[in-house]
Amino acid sequence: MAQTAPSAVPHDWLVPDWPVPARVRALCTTRNGGVSAPPWDSFNLGRFVGDDPAAVQANWAALQDALGAGGSVVRAVYLRQVHGTAVQPLDAHTPDGLDADGCTTQAAGVACIVMAADCLPVLFTNRAGTRVAAAHAGWRGLAAGVLESTLECFRPAAQAGQARAAIENGATADADDVMAWLGPCIGPEAFEVGAEVRETFCAQDPRAAAYFRPHASDGKWLADLAGLARHRLRACGVTALYGNDSTIAWCTVANPSRFFSHRRDTARLGSSGRMAACIWLAA
Repeated sequence: MAQTAPSAVPHDWLVPDWPVPARVRALCTTRNGGVSAPPWDSFNLGRFVGDDPAAVQANWAALQDALGAGGSVVRAVYLRQVHGTAVQPLDAHTPDGLDADGCTTQAAGVACIVMAADCLPVLFTNRAGTRVAAAHAGWRGLAAGVLESTLECFRPAAQAGQARAAIENGATADADDVMAWLGPCIGPEAFEVGAEVRETFCAQDPRAAAYFRPHASDGKWLADLAGLARHRLRACGVTALYGNDSTIAWCTVANPSRFFSHRRDTARLGSSGRMAACIWLAA
């Protein structure tokens, strides 16, 4: 069954197209629909990017309204993302601002949220619709294993640790029970990286070389961040993958009217806003 779209998703926000149970709800904001002034115009949710705190608060209130548009109260939990691999369990009492780059819940009415502006947001659910999760994957977090860490929460306690070893040892049990949706991120025509980034991924898995192309600049490479994420998820046995297919429509850099981009905007404008990918269970 396809996801039921929240009735008040404004403007051009994204609603994942994936066959999840009806109680699983998800959306991803864009830069549009808020009150922030340039260069954060207009739906900036980043609290520490230089934007007017009152505008950021108003945007968060609008997001909260969109999450609860179906008539039930949904709490948006804010994390302080640090490009790590920690995954925070959430419930109705979890405080905002904990350091983590992933989160998960089995509680209805609690939204797992990660923010990005070039990094890759990934949303997860199991086919039964009993647990959801979200992960923030920049290249450092992706290489360190944030997706594998997030997958751990879907596995029985007796299988703990299997996902982290998946990239060396093959697919893990029960991974085919998990679905993942990849949101917008910096695309493979825009993500210029140094040789050390390529070496980090290829040292872990030589097959990762397929997601790097030589750049015109000596010693530089173009990296396919979403492709690397899909590769790592498949290595864990997750085959139900939706969303970002590495085409230009998903590239944050190439779509300035729709997406914030830290790499594109900060050098030119001094700062960039942040978008939010959200997933929750309806009551």
